[in-house]
Amino acid sequence: MAVVFVTGPVRSGKSAFGVKLARESGLAVTYVATAAHEPDDAEWHSRLVRHLRDRPASWRTVETATMTHEAQLALFRDAPSGTCLLVDALGTWLAARIGARIELLEIDYTVLEEQLDREATEFVDALAASPAYVIAVSEQIGWDVVPVAVSARLFRDTMGRMAQRLAHRAERAYLVVAGFAIDLRAAGEPIGP
Repeated sequence: MAVVFVTGPVRSGKSAFGVKLARESGLAVTYVATAAHEPDDAEWHSRLVRHLRDRPASWRTVETATMTHEAQLALFRDAPSGTCLLVDALGTWLAARIGARIELLEIDYTVLEEQLDREATEFVDALAASPAYVIAVSEQIGWDVVPVAVSARLFRDTMGRMAQRLAHRAERAYLVVAGFAIDLRAAGEPIGP
């Protein structure tokens, strides 16, 4: 069907905008939650509860953090047409992928980076090929100084490449800043493939 890409910084309103677009679609919505549960982190738990509270109770929720990569791809491939998948968010998806093999970071950075880029490309391809209407929410990062931590640089660089791929494949792309959604296709000019 179609993919809508929504990106923005922390507390910009990007998730709320994604929810708004999903509601307006008039389709049956499945909320694809990519964040891993952290049982010992009370603040993280409260964030997840807030996201749950901010969406309609009638929406189905699928949590992907413990799913295999192949199962995640199948979720998009096998989604029925005439439905909406709201994916929130690509950054927590990537963090879970890095966390699943963090030990490789010290062994061979290049191999890990290549694996993540391949999986990110496959994920973007699955979103773009899904028969469902897909709304993908993503953290907008990298506007700051280069991080000191190797894992943070890996996350930032991989996330930036993934966001570009998806923005170019999406039918619509928005940057949400301070509660305002900017239509990137109307306001910007693509610089790459």
